[in-house]
Amino acid sequence: MESKNGFLKMTMAEFGPWLLSQRIARTVLSVQQHHTWTPSYVHFSGNNHFERQAAMKNYHVRNNGWQDIGQHFTTFPDGTILTGRSLEAPPACIKGANRDSICIEHLGNFDRDGDTMTNDHRETIVKMTAAICDKFRLPLNSFSIIYHHWFNLDTGKRNNGTGGNKSCPGTNFFGGNKVDDFNSFFLPLVAQHVQGSVGTLAPPVNIQRYVSVTASLLNVREAPNGTAPLVSGREAVQLGSILRIYDESNGWLKISNSQSHWVYGRYTTDVKRATVNANVLRVRSGPGTNFSIVDNLMKSEEVFISEEQNGWCKIALEEKWLSKDYLDFS
Repeated sequence: MESKNGFLKMTMAEFGPWLLSQRIARTVLSVQQHHTWTPSYVHFSGNNHFERQAAMKNYHVRNNGWQDIGQHFTTFPDGTILTGRSLEAPPACIKGANRDSICIEHLGNFDRDGDTMTNDHRETIVKMTAAICDKFRLPLNSFSIIYHHWFNLDTGKRNNGTGGNKSCPGTNFFGGNKVDDFNSFFLPLVAQHVQGSVGTLAPPVNIQRYVSVTASLLNVREAPNGTAPLVSGREAVQLGSILRIYDESNGWLKISNSQSHWVYGRYTTDVKRATVNANVLRVRSGPGTNFSIVDNLMKSEEVFISEEQNGWCKIALEEKWLSKDYLDFS
């Protein structure tokens, strides 16, 4: 591994063990697939990984006004991987779908008549997606692994590429960028490398409940009290993150199943995990059909509910509401 400018470069063989060693508080429900389009393969010299990543960060901060580079990881034509923004922060890559997600940018233009993906690049994309699914216990479907093309660029609503969408991750990305292409070509390759049983990955049974963080930053401590040392090598948890709770003591919440890692419960609010059971569920700006539609969710998508009001459910800390009739609570 090599570190420079705040980024870590690693091979796919190094990525798997590294990912397993990461202690991430927020709950992750999906992994995003993107291509950069530009820079493309012609901009990669074989040894300018850090320069390309720094240039993307500068563009995202200066031109887009983001606090950091948008993605968590970037893959390169030689199969190497560079880290990006903190894994404790949601990405800034798909409007309407960044909550609870991990974002991967693949350097290249994978539209038809664009770059021909190298075998090394192809292998890394498949294997790292599988490793992320294993790490976060994600089921293998088109809601846990998502393409930017499936979301309207302006509204953020999911429409599976029917209008107003970017081509990202490319019209020739593993056979195409449609949901049917994903199911036919990309998903089976990922499934070959997932260690768990396909379609049966689920949250560990010893999770007691979920909470959402209400503070800008919430420190993680080694014991359930305010004088305990901060956990070394673990970042503070950010506003809106969904945490898994394994135990509670005097108002403190244990967020690790295997380690003594605690946060103060005063700066959290309880949420319930739910799954959409309607083919398409309208998301509204308030608790009723008289409020405007701001998003769409599809069957099997998962959300975290923080409040119920007259048969309507609020998504975590967002002003987005769903009809309770179309949710199954786990």
